[in-house]
Amino acid sequence: MSNDPSPLMLGAAIRQRIDQLAAISAQPDGLTRMFATPEQRRAAALVTDWMRQAGMTAGEDAIGNVVGRYEGARPGAKAVLLGSHLDSVRDAGRWDGPLGVVTAIACVDALHRAGRRLPVAVEVVGFCDEEGTRFGAAMLGSRALAGQFDTAVLDRTDDAGVSMAQAMREIGFDPARIGAAARHPEEFAAYLELHIEQGPVLEREHLPVGCVAAIASQSRLSVTLTGLAGHAGTVPMPGRRDALAGAAEVVLAVEAAALAEAGAVGTVGRLEVHPGAINVVPGRATFSVDLRAPQDAPRARLVGRVREVIAEIAARRGLTAEVALTHEEPAAPCAPHLRRLIGEAIAQEGHRVLELPSGAGHDAMVMAALAPIGMVFVRCGAGLSHNPDEHVDDADAEVGARVLHRILSRLPDAAP
Repeated sequence: MSNDPSPLMLGAAIRQRIDQLAAISAQPDGLTRMFATPEQRRAAALVTDWMRQAGMTAGEDAIGNVVGRYEGARPGAKAVLLGSHLDSVRDAGRWDGPLGVVTAIACVDALHRAGRRLPVAVEVVGFCDEEGTRFGAAMLGSRALAGQFDTAVLDRTDDAGVSMAQAMREIGFDPARIGAAARHPEEFAAYLELHIEQGPVLEREHLPVGCVAAIASQSRLSVTLTGLAGHAGTVPMPGRRDALAGAAEVVLAVEAAALAEAGAVGTVGRLEVHPGAINVVPGRATFSVDLRAPQDAPRARLVGRVREVIAEIAARRGLTAEVALTHEEPAAPCAPHLRRLIGEAIAQEGHRVLELPSGAGHDAMVMAALAPIGMVFVRCGAGLSHNPDEHVDDADAEVGARVLHRILSRLPDAAP
């Protein structure tokens, strides 16, 4: 039987399912779907149904990942794991995450309707929380599956003061059983993730898809500067201990430090001011710092430099500084043999092969602990992501599906 994908027009069908998932949202006029919410359970139920229609056994694991398995020619064989995430940021785009899940199901469905079994099993996973939007802890689902879940995060609370453990119990999960979601390296031959690029490179190069070479390393800091609140009209400018003014200086220092480190990026995306009144000198400012670089060493240098400038600015302005590392991921190179397969599949579809790095984090970074990883990027309109205007053309979704199907068909015969 040919290893080529059957000539199915998958693009429109993929978009229809993306639209169905986008309708499951906590906000009526946009897309917000966070971890441990009724929306998560509704999305999981819909995806579970699609997996079963595609010939898989499927269900939710102990943390809420949706996992489906299409058995290989020999029951109990190692599996190729395909997937991405089903959660979103606030006021999100609909393609970030679900495209990888829906496309993987479409590829398994093509195998199933052709009556074809591979030498390996195929598993598809829809991770329950990659973004970390609700509790500020990212990649919860993939960490649980990889056996790396830190139970300390269960005490984290959301904006309403609800702890992660409480939220899980409210939607029917037992936080004490998260360990049961863990899988083992001997179960998997590879992990493959198809994802929108979330950047402009493929569009600039006029290419529908690309091959990811590596995922950038990243660190996140939570910073609190504390000064002294006072009346805006009576506290003289000299000697003020204005926490927000100090934070503003740090924001610019983060930008300068990232510019000085080739290939690095630095972002302050969230800032909260206390007491937050028009006529009060801010006494406290709490903000995030997101630092990324293609390799671990420059990212570590950047983190060190940012810590130094925070300490220097705080001391000069009479502020106290608290800096906590809240997230850290090393760079994750994609496996050479998977990059080769992805490149060959792209070329067979008639497109130039472009390898590019991923500046965004992905569940693949965590899955590297279980299996060799590979990633396919799909072009998104104007490079937009984490934005309601996020868009993928049907034709590009089709190319992505055909590339993933080709890889899947050839993977069992590919040696590392």
